[in-house]
Amino acid sequence: MKKLLFAIFFVSFFNKVCAQTTDSTIIHSPLKTMSDTQYTALIKGEDLYNMALAGELNHYPSPDKVIKFKKELGLSPVQIDRLDVINKELRRKKLEMGLIIIKNERVLDSIFKYHILNNGSLIFYTNRYGLYQGELRNVILQACLVTRTILTSQQITRFEALEKAD
Repeated sequence: MKKLLFAIFFVSFFNKVCAQTTDSTIIHSPLKTMSDTQYTALIKGEDLYNMALAGELNHYPSPDKVIKFKKELGLSPVQIDRLDVINKELRRKKLEMGLIIIKNERVLDSIFKYHILNNGSLIFYTNRYGLYQGELRNVILQACLVTRTILTSQQITRFEALEKAD
């Protein structure tokens, strides 16, 4: 039990340290089970695994990509405001889920490191990992879904042409 409490304290402490990380190019991963690139992407809220691809390939653009072409697409102030709200919430959720995924990975590493695992805890934490990845992908694809409803079909066609040219 003491080992479990220590592992939980350890994870909580490092979670706070991660939240205070400065914005450098690549952040060194304190986890041996996660590369620096993976860790940095999760800390910065970046989509390392192209989770929006299912939407983007089927004419449901990512709001962050659309907003880059706001002048070329002739977006109205209302459209820009709505996309900004979506982008802000998407960014917040990516950062939140990144920290949660890192925390879960730390727990997995700790229960192995300190030999305090059993079949039930292993199933629990690995299933949580999948749940968090799924939640992150859902948020990203939901943003694509809502973005499509904000744009006209002409804007979507124009956006896709601009993306290809970029």
